[in-house]
Amino acid sequence: MNQKFFSSPRIEPFERLHVYDSLMMNAKRWLMAHEYQRRRQNVHYQSLNQPGIVCGLGVKLIEPPEEAPAQFRDQRWLEVQPGIAIDLEGNPIIVNPAVNRKFRIATAPPTTGTLTVYLVVSYVEPENPERKQDVEVLREWFRFDEKTNPPNEKEIELCRIELQPGTVKLQKPKDVLFPEVNEIDLRYRLLAKARPEAVVNLAQMKYSDADDWYNSDMQKLSDRDRENLSYLMQSITSLYPALQGVAEIGQVSLQNKRAIADYDLFFLADWQVVNLNEEELHTLSIYLKTGGIILIETPTNNSFLIENIHKIITNKLDIDLLSWQEMSRHHPLRTQPFLFAVPPNISQQSIEIESGGGIILVIGNLSSAWGIDEDLSLDRNDIRTAQELGINFLHFAWLRRQITQLAQ
Repeated sequence: MNQKFFSSPRIEPFERLHVYDSLMMNAKRWLMAHEYQRRRQNVHYQSLNQPGIVCGLGVKLIEPPEEAPAQFRDQRWLEVQPGIAIDLEGNPIIVNPAVNRKFRIATAPPTTGTLTVYLVVSYVEPENPERKQDVEVLREWFRFDEKTNPPNEKEIELCRIELQPGTVKLQKPKDVLFPEVNEIDLRYRLLAKARPEAVVNLAQMKYSDADDWYNSDMQKLSDRDRENLSYLMQSITSLYPALQGVAEIGQVSLQNKRAIADYDLFFLADWQVVNLNEEELHTLSIYLKTGGIILIETPTNNSFLIENIHKIITNKLDIDLLSWQEMSRHHPLRTQPFLFAVPPNISQQSIEIESGGGIILVIGNLSSAWGIDEDLSLDRNDIRTAQELGINFLHFAWLRRQITQLAQ
């Protein structure tokens, strides 16, 4: 259920010990030789994988240990199971059975509302060997921490607990998928896994109070579009794990030329397109030239609206669209990662797709099939087919943006 994206390793050259006959070995040079091998291993892990839990490290409620002072003998005690995790830098975190794995949640409850407490584990570097001349072996260690702010990149979340005002009495969750206050929440633990080929994010248009034509009905339409886009982003993990999508849909005003540049794909509904002003059109033109993709959707039953959208694309953005049939059979929209000979039908209505210059125009209610729409009776195959085509859009957005930026 959790989703997090991690930075790539720093781009820095490696330096290793120059070995030659008669080289005098000391502690500093010995450490340099071993640090080189360790850094290479860590960079290799960071480049191909994401941090997280490898195995174990479950969290369970326990009775207060006998050695606990009387004032701490309450229902706040947890025990972490043995296990292995790997942090962002590729350091292994080994929690073995022989160490003390008992932990007391000490955070005071809030006076109002709720407060989320995070239990995390992190890697601890061994002490400097120059200070431990009499020690032959230094053990790599770990530490548990209790926080009230989300874990940073080097910390591995083990669980979280939502506290409410009053006495803190931790409990086992009645439903592990929907834990309540004072119950252990294990849903947001990250598992160590292969790093995705790419991460894509998308946004839709946000309006300011100055847009007097923008009303509550349009806000409802915008909310519906955002929900459908969220369904699409959620489908990527199971349908095409090589691609990863940011679940949160950005809200971007075209008055901010820099904000839109952070997104691979920008969604516009038909009514948004026909209300664009010259400044907003200029922002979109720049966005397209830097590799962005604009996805526009309009229903099939309004030929006048479709004609106006075509005029705006042709006359204002200076882009000519090709129909699906005119596209190359090897066009990424048709082949990557899923193969489509023709666009799918939604509720027995055909979908038309046109594309060119970074614009994808969908004529039909494709986005309504990306999730659960109470007004549509779609079977699982229809939803999956629509999601696969949507993933082709996202993959195309990432591909075009990447190649464009590499060439700049």
